Amino acid sequence: MQLPVMPPVPPMLAKPAAAIPAGQLYEPKWDGFRSIIFRDGDDVEIGSRNEKPMTRYFPEVVQAVLENFPERAVIDGEIIIADTERNTLDFETLQQRIHPAASRVKMLSETTPASFVAFDLLALGDDDLTSVPLLERRRMLEQALADARPPIHITPATQDAELAQQWFEQFEGAGLDGLIAKKLDLTYQPDKRVMTKIKHERTADCVVAGYRVHKSGDDAIGSLLLGLYDERGVLASVGVIGAFPMAKRKQLFTEMQEYVTTFDDHPWNWAAQEDGKRTPRKNEYSRWNNGKDLSFVPLRPEQVVEVRYDYMEGVRFRHTAQFVRWRTDRDPESCTYDQLERPVSFSLADVLGV
Repeated sequence: MQLPVMPPVPPMLAKPAAAIPAGQLYEPKWDGFRSIIFRDGDDVEIGSRNEKPMTRYFPEVVQAVLENFPERAVIDGEIIIADTERNTLDFETLQQRIHPAASRVKMLSETTPASFVAFDLLALGDDDLTSVPLLERRRMLEQALADARPPIHITPATQDAELAQQWFEQFEGAGLDGLIAKKLDLTYQPDKRVMTKIKHERTADCVVAGYRVHKSGDDAIGSLLLGLYDERGVLASVGVIGAFPMAKRKQLFTEMQEYVTTFDDHPWNWAAQEDGKRTPRKNEYSRWNNGKDLSFVPLRPEQVVEVRYDYMEGVRFRHTAQFVRWRTDRDPESCTYDQLERPVSFSLADVLGV
């Protein structure tokens, strides 16, 4: 492979903002695997956020690149998977694609095929375009992929702030993650936070139903496990909070001991799970950190905490929630899904224009 921009390249990044900035180019914020794809003839490499290649995990994307990309090009974008029944993004299924067994990778590529959404052009032919202003790169990207067909897409983009606000409100219903804003003359700057991301921010009152110890030892909290009651009155696992200073982690560990119980007396009894009941298991290991123990200590579900979150993926918080305050005034049984703001239903196909 001989390209004017060679792998690995760390992608250009975004810093958060509370409001949509004026006078910029606005794009939906996709919820997938950030990927810079390099094609040189028959050679294709799929880069990742951590600069490690993901080529082997997405053979169907490699084939789509060979069929749709220019002969020699470097394109930044996002690998996504759609839930075809709900017509939304499905990040949980996407995570399952990172698997060591080639046979399973092949099977998943056929049963849950991925797509690639392009949003920047770093090189074309012999030309390094990273110093070219954004609007010109966008024009060249549209030309380069003018004849591309699914599963290769170009992300929508607009300079209309009012339309961008509509996207922010509507596209969440298709599983998207907010907006990205880019200055019109922005050059491509790898690993620099020179774009802006605007994400949804909400709060919810949750039941604290367990904890995991911190990696530093057994006397500090790593994360608190959160639950919400569903329409059946079953406490479902919805996510965790875990961003605490070390002194607070140790204090929390001491405070939590009076609530420790057994699994026999706990709604997340891992040995007797009910069908359809979402619970963390006593012995569970992370897909992303081989051997990382995700077992937890059960707590009596008597404490309520207010957390900040961006949006839900199915019945869980998509990202780690943030601690706001304890709610000693709330009854744990009142912490239900009904309190959550429901995004407007919107079709992923309409976002992609297919």
